Amino acid sequence: MNMKKRFTFLMLLMSIGSFALFAQTVPDPKSHFGFNIGDDYKLANYTQTEAYFKKVADASDRVRLVEIGKTEYGRSQPMMIVTAPENFEKLDLYKEISQKLAHAEISKEEAEKLSVEGKPVVWIDGGLHANEVVGPHQLIETLYQLASRSDEETLEILDKVIILLVHANPDGMEIMSNWYMRKDNPEERDQNIPILYQKYVGHDNNRDFYMNNMSEAANMSLQQYVEWMPQIIYNHHQSGPAGTVVAGPPYRDPFNHVFDPLIITSLDGVGAAMINRLTREDKPGYTRLDGSVFSTWWNGGLRTTPYYHNMIGILTEIIGNPTPATVPLVPDRLIPNNGTPFPVTPQDWHFRRSIDYSVSLNYSILNHAVRHGDELLYNIWLMGKNAIEKGSKDTWTMYPKYAKAVEDAFNESQKKKSEDDEDAVYYGYRSGIPKQFYDSVYQDPARRDPRGYILSADQADFPTAIKFLNALIKSGILVHKATADFSVNGKSYPAGSYVVKTDQAFRPHVIDMFEPQDHPNDFLYPGGPPIRPYDAAGWTLAYQMGSQIDRVYEGFEGPFERMPYGELLKPEPKDLVSGSGFLLDARGNNSFMAVNDLLQAKVKVYRTSEEIDGMPAGSFYVGGAGKKVLEKAASEYGVYPVSTRGVPSGAKEIEAARIGLFDYYGGSMPSGWVRWMMEQFHFPYELVFPKEIDAGDLNDKYDVLVFIGPGIPGEGGRSYSRRQPDAEEIPEEYKHMLGGISVNKSIPQLKEFIENGGNVITVGSATDLAYHLDLPVEDALVEMGPDGKPHSLSGEKYYVPGSVLEMHVDNSVPMNYGMGEKAYIMFNRSPVFKLTPAAATMGVKPIAWFGEEEPLKSGWAWGQSYLKNGVTAFEAQIGSGKLYAFGPEITFRAQSHGTFKMLFNGLYK
Repeated sequence: MNMKKRFTFLMLLMSIGSFALFAQTVPDPKSHFGFNIGDDYKLANYTQTEAYFKKVADASDRVRLVEIGKTEYGRSQPMMIVTAPENFEKLDLYKEISQKLAHAEISKEEAEKLSVEGKPVVWIDGGLHANEVVGPHQLIETLYQLASRSDEETLEILDKVIILLVHANPDGMEIMSNWYMRKDNPEERDQNIPILYQKYVGHDNNRDFYMNNMSEAANMSLQQYVEWMPQIIYNHHQSGPAGTVVAGPPYRDPFNHVFDPLIITSLDGVGAAMINRLTREDKPGYTRLDGSVFSTWWNGGLRTTPYYHNMIGILTEIIGNPTPATVPLVPDRLIPNNGTPFPVTPQDWHFRRSIDYSVSLNYSILNHAVRHGDELLYNIWLMGKNAIEKGSKDTWTMYPKYAKAVEDAFNESQKKKSEDDEDAVYYGYRSGIPKQFYDSVYQDPARRDPRGYILSADQADFPTAIKFLNALIKSGILVHKATADFSVNGKSYPAGSYVVKTDQAFRPHVIDMFEPQDHPNDFLYPGGPPIRPYDAAGWTLAYQMGSQIDRVYEGFEGPFERMPYGELLKPEPKDLVSGSGFLLDARGNNSFMAVNDLLQAKVKVYRTSEEIDGMPAGSFYVGGAGKKVLEKAASEYGVYPVSTRGVPSGAKEIEAARIGLFDYYGGSMPSGWVRWMMEQFHFPYELVFPKEIDAGDLNDKYDVLVFIGPGIPGEGGRSYSRRQPDAEEIPEEYKHMLGGISVNKSIPQLKEFIENGGNVITVGSATDLAYHLDLPVEDALVEMGPDGKPHSLSGEKYYVPGSVLEMHVDNSVPMNYGMGEKAYIMFNRSPVFKLTPAAATMGVKPIAWFGEEEPLKSGWAWGQSYLKNGVTAFEAQIGSGKLYAFGPEITFRAQSHGTFKMLFNGLYK
């Protein structure tokens, strides 16, 4: 052995020796928690886990603990950066390389150089859904193994990869683990917690990653799309499909048409590494493709939003629980196939096995990054470069509707040929369709993707447009601001307007947020039932937000200032105009925020009944006593009152209503979103549970009761059931939450509340209350069966999963003040009504409806003809009060700002 090799070998031995010596100082989980991670009947809470993270970070020079923000309950949200000690010296450089490659604004030569110089970044999280307890516990075990192991594989991973270990929901882990561990007898432990495991939204915390309303989502998106740009993001979940252990990539069709194809093929590569490792380690039960329900269509999840940023998003769903369970017998799952090549047999299953599987899966991904690090880094640049090029020229996304348009054009030409010339030559699909039909669609200028979008500063609700832009900015989108007046295609725009161009690396996300989704018709077999999309089929945020947006289809320039990545926008502060009275525009959502501040300050507020000074009916008048509050609104909320004199004729004084928001034991997510909305817009409220409703005397405490989604028994009296414990099994503080709305006891109290002057607002399935009150309304989505009774339409005839539809609005009624004549709505298998002839004489009238036209704007709607002229919302006078029923989800996950006013208008006296 020559001297150079001997020196290298000695240095390697010394390095390994130092790692081994160091590893002895890293505390193992049992020494901290008092049990091994994965022991049956044992869960660590977040307080213990955070302390362990700190111990490991203090003891290990492989780990750096950072806080990425606060949770909704104010806890610290941690991220552990794990890599070889020497990599920390160049950590800022590696982050910069990752950013440069992700933004793809460098040359191919520089990208190739940086792909070799840089280190791939891999994100691994746990705990997002707190009832899925494998997630946070595998994070603990993975941290320990990466910090303590000195085997060749681990050392190579640490040398060649930057690992980000992120706790996705600290609050939830504290709530869930404390609840599970509260009983001394292990066999009595359960996870039936009384409240949502994320403050407002519970399980919907994985539906927030393009909106980023919740602090935890915003914290993580900042790290993913602004700071670190991981090439792989691994999101742990559970539980696997029955008869399997874990579901993972690759996923079933469809995938979203805006993706770069490298996303899908890269998923194949990572998925192969994962399943191969488990198979080598004799760990059966991995299922993929159509072996599970998960697709790559939907945007908004922690692992799906990365696809729109050229990042490889990985989801696994694994079985496992601290309370021992079994792998059930599912005969079909015992047959090896491409979806499940190595089936698992029925057997007892302990928590630790799930931890071991999870660590193996983590290591498989990290090893993939070791072996393909330069490819991962180069590919994210290449996908970004492809996106920039597409946004710089005429581009046609290959939507299903365009394929159908080609087919329709061809079929029409064949039909015309047969009519004009019986000896004409016909083409068959096997020989292909002439290219001219492709060109007729994919060279049609009207079908091009936009080159950019302009949000004019002179629109009525510009603050909401800014909120839309901030949602994009939180997701790493590049936004430009106009520093002077400009014009595009003959239309003038004022300074302060914003521009979002599509010639940027994250173009797929831009297109997805502005343009409609075109979900393919997806049925189990031709003529069979629909295959339910994973979450929504359509969600176009620009539609949901209701902002005014101009599409530009050619390249355009102007006096545009590039805004820094990740820097949120604020409305321009303005001084309050002088005057003795002021008008606030009802079209602006933030006007309600200002009004609530005024009412809290005991300032009189009036609502107009007709258009005044260009402001629609329902706008707010405030006298000079409100100047101080209005100055704040003009400075902070983007609400710019117009000066006027005197209370307008016909205006009526309003007061803050006493609002009761319905909730139940375990927590309602739709109600939780509204709880968050009310706090954002400064509406005071109280939560109302079934027992309080049953107790009666509701008018003494409330003016308005709000029911969002589940809780009201279904038509015919079928009850909404949610598993509840016996009162003696839970702490006193939660006992008032028990119970449910009943037909015999609760409904009469709600009827009495309305008759005595209270108002009830119902949304979604809560509109079933109308049937219990014997109102002259019927379900529009039924047909008569052979038995002469109405039956719900089958999925083969009608199916509308979560999608954006357009409805007509009567904006002359107070409940719809500030709305336009049409509105985009989130429609998720929502109720649709028809009024009987008795409605006109019984005080029931429609306030929103579908027209003659097909209403689908984004997503998937099968059988739209059944929606024709259907009533989507109505109001009913009952005694001295009113019931308002909104079938669509007008408060959908606090995203649908365009329909918030339909709720807000009903929250005043």
